[in-house]
Amino acid sequence: MLDACYSPSAVQTAVDLANTLRPIKGEDALETVEQLRDFRDEHSPAGPVESPSSAADGVRQRLTRADLAEVRSLRETVRAVLEQASTDPVGAAALINGGLRRNHATPALRHDHDRWWTEVTSDTDRYSAHLAATTLSALASVIATLGPTRLGVCARPTCRATFADLSRNGSKQYCTRTCAHRASVAAYRSRQSPS
Repeated sequence: MLDACYSPSAVQTAVDLANTLRPIKGEDALETVEQLRDFRDEHSPAGPVESPSSAADGVRQRLTRADLAEVRSLRETVRAVLEQASTDPVGAAALINGGLRRNHATPALRHDHDRWWTEVTSDTDRYSAHLAATTLSALASVIATLGPTRLGVCARPTCRATFADLSRNGSKQYCTRTCAHRASVAAYRSRQSPS
């Protein structure tokens, strides 16, 4: 179970951010401000309950080319954490800590509707800083709660998308069932072909 401060949707936002870049395919889904706006709209701020101040915290401000550059830089950090957490957890932790410091991320205790929770927020009004606080703290929670091997890269050589394994048994090797199935079919065909 994840630390109560972070929802699985915050972890998924981190994975989705990293996967806006598909290096094997040469695809980038964050090349324009419009694509960034679409990403923001699809990934509302994560948390158990939306904070009453969320409308006033600047997260929904107009996005610019500078925001796009900052989020693309954050994506590099998030992707690097996902790629190296299982092989170099100390390096991944350093990336997370550095990203949280750069974005002035601070933990805060919240209360709403008889429920308490903690969240990591940024004291700036930049979208990238709020996204960094959400995604990096969620990945930190996965590492601290489930272990660094729960973050990884798809084992299918022609994919290499990232994933976070929040399952009970922690045996995920592929980003999706589709990739797992394709790998299984390829292995079967390899065994069936004459040597």
